[in-house]
Amino acid sequence: MKRIQLYILGFLLTFGSNQALAQNTQDEITVITEDGTEDIIDVPEGMMLEADSLLNLYNSQTYLREEDCNYRDVNPEFPREVYIERLRRIPSRMELAYNDVVRKFIDRYTNNLRRSVSYMLGAANFYMPIFEEALEAYGLPLELKYLPVIESALHPSVTSRAGASGLWQFMVQTGKNYGLEVNSLVDERRDPIKSSYAAAQYLRDLYKIFGDWNLVIAAYNCGPATINKAMHRANGATDYWQIYRYLPRETQGYVPAFIAANYVMTYYCDHNICPMRSDLPVKSDTIMVSRDVHFKQIAGVTGISIEELRTLNPQYRRDLVNGYSKPSAIRMPQKYIAAFIDMEDSVYAFDSNRLLTKRAEVEVAQVPAVQQPAPRNSYVQNQRSTQQYGMKSKYGRGRHANIAKQTTKKEKHQGRKKRGRKREERTQSVTIQQGQTLSQLARKHGTTVDKLRKLNGIKGDNIRAGKPIRVK
Repeated sequence: MKRIQLYILGFLLTFGSNQALAQNTQDEITVITEDGTEDIIDVPEGMMLEADSLLNLYNSQTYLREEDCNYRDVNPEFPREVYIERLRRIPSRMELAYNDVVRKFIDRYTNNLRRSVSYMLGAANFYMPIFEEALEAYGLPLELKYLPVIESALHPSVTSRAGASGLWQFMVQTGKNYGLEVNSLVDERRDPIKSSYAAAQYLRDLYKIFGDWNLVIAAYNCGPATINKAMHRANGATDYWQIYRYLPRETQGYVPAFIAANYVMTYYCDHNICPMRSDLPVKSDTIMVSRDVHFKQIAGVTGISIEELRTLNPQYRRDLVNGYSKPSAIRMPQKYIAAFIDMEDSVYAFDSNRLLTKRAEVEVAQVPAVQQPAPRNSYVQNQRSTQQYGMKSKYGRGRHANIAKQTTKKEKHQGRKKRGRKREERTQSVTIQQGQTLSQLARKHGTTVDKLRKLNGIKGDNIRAGKPIRVK
């Protein structure tokens, strides 16, 4: 990775946008089998991403230009023998065989997806060095660099219907299994460099299982368990084309789409597809931070645009770099790196109360004290007491004097009963179990050994099982 030029790094960390895969109405391919029946195959989601969404990305507009190749916008037809011969000429460790299914996917790329292919040819100048270096590091066939073509159409932040994300379309758990951090703030599946090395490691592990590259690619799409079930249903066959009928519809199209991607990225000129011209991006570098910082803080002080920060750092999902969790890297053009270093304190202080709202410590609100009632007029108080209990006053004997006497006796009796219940609640005894000690009883009942000794007149630590002991 160290050999990769910084300007390439700067670009391929930039093609990010938080868009989902756009749905194309042509999400199926129909193939007529030898017996005349129609075979319906699902198109991989990466082949349904609209060209306009690719061309509207920040760096598509910044670094890619439409090129006039003086081609007629017509896709010429060729006999099957030409396709067979061209596929054979591609320098490849992997089998790139031709059949009618492969031809359908070649036609899809060279007809319906011509503009997308033009974009991918331009973007490939920046992405392919990363892919090749990661594959080479694990000793894998370099033609696997075209897997992201069918996975994501070289869109680093795209998310599939199933939740797979990034150039290599990792699911969350698979990404974590291969060392990619995914949480509420960070998603390294969108980091082109880290995800490429994770994908290379995953592909290597799949080859250790299957020993066949077509099965490896199929397993990359649907998982090794699904491939094993298809092989079992095909009586133990280990050839992709023999287990083809037992695979999910999208996996049936996955290997043919991969072969078609290798073909079109090699022979685009023969189909009058003009690649977009790629300009040299500005050089970029990273700086490590150990404090939380928001993109708006960096932009507000250094002058870099929010969109450029986002596209250079697609792994940060909420514009927030969580440096407090661990030292974290921020990629910026070199001129902004110097500005950040010179004004680092100002960056952290900029609008921090509004942008960094998570509190490290809070106080619990106290319950307000109950207010005492204001003193009442003594005359009014005496009047109410007299009226309530029928007491004698200067206005004569109350109408409910007898009732008042009965009520008073009843309340006194109830008061005595309540006091007795309180004494019972305060006093509690338990039976000592075999093997229990004073310290165990004290812990169990929320008291101390000294209090137990005092309540029960115990000297020392000896107690006998089966005897009652007061714990309150």
